[in-house]
Amino acid sequence: METSSISQRIRQIAMTASSQKGLEFVHAEVAGTKRNPVVRVFVDKPGGVTVEDCGELSRSIEAVLDADDFIPSAYVLEVSSPGLERELYSLDDFKKFIGRKARIKTTDEIDSRKAFKGTIETVEGDEIVFSDRTADVVRIPYGIVKKANLVFDIADDLRKG
Repeated sequence: METSSISQRIRQIAMTASSQKGLEFVHAEVAGTKRNPVVRVFVDKPGGVTVEDCGELSRSIEAVLDADDFIPSAYVLEVSSPGLERELYSLDDFKKFIGRKARIKTTDEIDSRKAFKGTIETVEGDEIVFSDRTADVVRIPYGIVKKANLVFDIADDLRKG
């Protein structure tokens, strides 16, 4: 089975198992090498996921992966939360985290820059309206987002908390 097909199948399995366990599927990826693949699954839930949540989900996913036997070699399965500085994978992620600090890297320049750090103000259509700490408000088309992640700011958290 081709790597992209393997990734697709893993994503489907992880989404189904996450839903059955009452968890929000965030992302799945296959890293490592063809001989030693590492399957990573990220999940979340309100209040955060526990080690027990991850363990139960890992066992469910592993049972299906082993039964289907479509990964051509031994693999390592990692199930975890996306973390404090989680990556943002979709426009829905940006909508979910409006008001939070983030870092965005783009494939194309906007005002002679490809890296931005600031606050997600809103999402309008396929554009992220972003309050950049040095350039005021920037409109970033989602199609040119190369990588984005939340930025944990303990001072902000303490003020809100």
